[in-house]
Amino acid sequence: MSSNKIRFKGQIRTYIMWPVWMTIFVAVFAIAMYFVDIRAGIAATVFAVIYSGVAYFLYFHDRGRVIKDLISFATQYGTIQKQLLRDLEIPYALLDESGKIIWKNAAFEQVMDLPGKTGKNITSLIPEITKEKLPKMEHETESVVSVNGRDFRASMNKVSLEALMEAPDAVETVDYDSYLIALYMFDVTEVNSLARQIEEEKMVCGLIYMDNYDEALESVDEARRSLVVALIDRQINKFFSKVDAIVKKLEKDKFLVVMKKKELDNISSNRFTILEEVKNANIGNELSFTLSIGFGAGSGSFVQNYEYARTAIDLALGRGGDQAIIKTDDEISYFGGKREVTAKNTRVKARVKAHALREIIENSDHIVIMGHKILDVDAFGSSIGIYRVAKTFNKKVNIVVDEETTSIRPMLEMMKHDGAHDESIFVSKEEAVEIASQNECTLVVVDVNRPSFTGCPPLLEMCQPIVVLDHHRQGAEKIENATLSYIEPYASSASEMVSEVLQYISDHVKLLSDEADCLYAGMMIDTNNFMTKTGVRTFEAAAYLRRNGADVTRVRKMFRDDVGAYKARAEIVANAEIFDRAFALAITPDTVVDSPTIIGAEAANELLNINGIRASFVLTMYQDEVYISARSIDDVNVQVIMEKLGGGGHMNVAGAQLADTTLDDAKAALIKVVREMKEKGEL
Repeated sequence: MSSNKIRFKGQIRTYIMWPVWMTIFVAVFAIAMYFVDIRAGIAATVFAVIYSGVAYFLYFHDRGRVIKDLISFATQYGTIQKQLLRDLEIPYALLDESGKIIWKNAAFEQVMDLPGKTGKNITSLIPEITKEKLPKMEHETESVVSVNGRDFRASMNKVSLEALMEAPDAVETVDYDSYLIALYMFDVTEVNSLARQIEEEKMVCGLIYMDNYDEALESVDEARRSLVVALIDRQINKFFSKVDAIVKKLEKDKFLVVMKKKELDNISSNRFTILEEVKNANIGNELSFTLSIGFGAGSGSFVQNYEYARTAIDLALGRGGDQAIIKTDDEISYFGGKREVTAKNTRVKARVKAHALREIIENSDHIVIMGHKILDVDAFGSSIGIYRVAKTFNKKVNIVVDEETTSIRPMLEMMKHDGAHDESIFVSKEEAVEIASQNECTLVVVDVNRPSFTGCPPLLEMCQPIVVLDHHRQGAEKIENATLSYIEPYASSASEMVSEVLQYISDHVKLLSDEADCLYAGMMIDTNNFMTKTGVRTFEAAAYLRRNGADVTRVRKMFRDDVGAYKARAEIVANAEIFDRAFALAITPDTVVDSPTIIGAEAANELLNINGIRASFVLTMYQDEVYISARSIDDVNVQVIMEKLGGGGHMNVAGAQLADTTLDDAKAALIKVVREMKEKGEL
């Protein structure tokens, strides 16, 4: 560095400048002496000249030697600092702007196993430290890295070279702009190990319920029933005893489990094999036993973990059972649930819910009925069933119709022009909000249990009490403030559930023939003409509707397609692509103007008729959102697939709505989810 770029500063500069200040003082003194005495002035002048010469010699002539001595001292001082850094036990290195190592201490060489010359880039030695993580605009960044099996907290500080040169109190530089990166690596292996150990040793709580205890026992000879129960109990106890867990039987079909968090992680990584073990147990029972398991974890409070377990088991039962759910502070994990739920033959629950619904309606003045967004046939049919109950008890009632789609248009026209119904019963979302703001209304939600999917979410905050009747499996999002919740995943449709409720709510409830048609149509559409998800109770409900005047031919005529819809559906099927040899995927063309989501759902059903197809997916762009209709026949649970995309539904019929995305991105996300689930064995 040139000497003209080096100058004294600080206390050194003040000390060196004393002869200059004294020269000025002596010169002033000599001038002043002339006013006292000329001879004294001459003597003072001679002294000033001699003093100035000595000062000049000391300040200017010896300046270089002074600087040399100062730099020599600084060098020795820097050497000591360098040696201290070299022997520092904390791994330390200096990097240039690009991350290239220009200096490192012994501890860094030992940790990185990198003796010898510098020159390697830190990004090649530690992949976690990418170029983007190097400090640029900010002055400090941190990264958690792993080196040779140990964990480190890598702290990187941006150090300006100009600041380094300004740091000494003796000299300074000008016009120098560059910086280095100081890398410190703090070993946090032991801390992380202890943190993991504490987390793993935390106690978690679980609840195990037998879904179909009574039904399965009825299929066993009386002499063998105790053996079957003992076998199931033994399997549960044996499974959890392997993981150092405590199992306590609370009731004949309920168990409490307490275990460590690390053991729960092991069980979940194996995807709760106990579900299949119990299901495969057979010593003469015609029906397989299934379990619902709920675990609570992640909270420091054991009481809170138990509450999480309660929430998880309720969610597992609401989703149809035969699955395990783990709930933590901010996450819910699902396992199992690959098979369809076995419908219960008893109607006790339907009768109890019907009586509760009657009591709520009798104590209400105004009833508002709401389905999900883009009302379909099942939601409309079940709404009509609840409408008839409300009218039987002479209550004011309105049905929210957010959009008149092609699927419900025939039923709407029929209801408006049959002379038995007032056209004003159907209201828009805006009108429903106005009604709820002016009256104390009871809200009945049908065919949906997720607040964000309802036809008019503000009504959930404006109305009380709230009744929910739905057949879809529950997810993490649910209607929290429902006074009465009747959710049965085994039911084929909401229309089936409402048809059962009608039979128990009152002997005075009499359906009109067109109302019976609407309920029958809802069941027919949701079961794909009674080919999927049908049980004994489905046909019993259909028989009840037939006795009330439902006409199969009239319903069939109502849902015949026009030529445009038929061609659109055929075009979707024709352009479908097959991926992984078992999954059909298609996109609804832009040419479908009227109710494209309905056309997409129908096309998804058609794609299942192709030999070898296990599941079908149809993507539709509608109102700036991508709607996905997912269908399967038996072994693929499309509900789980759709849940990973933010949707839900049934095992064989599900869907999702993706906002702020394109069809291509939604397609790529869907294929990625399916393939990831296949790799993990979830499909």
